Amino acid sequence: MIILIPYNKNQSMHKKIAITIDEKLLAEVDALVTAGVYPNRSKAICLALEEKRDFLRQKKFEIECNKLNPQEEREFAEWGGLEDWTEEY
Repeated sequence: MIILIPYNKNQSMHKKIAITIDEKLLAEVDALVTAGVYPNRSKAICLALEEKRDFLRQKKFEIECNKLNPQEEREFAEWGGLEDWTEEY
């Protein structure tokens, strides 16, 4: 059974969940909490997940950017033909 306890902090909703984690990894997280690097386990895990999410977003952005043709992009940026442009729905 998972109990969801929402609270509002900086306009975001947080939910309480249960996870299964390797004992050694949990011991490392606990050591970081004990050392004062993080205030608690939840914050340590949330920050790690946020960093991973941001990394993956950046990686996806880089992959998409690598698909672009620099010459085509330069030509498009320098094109000033908006008078011929019409929006179609």
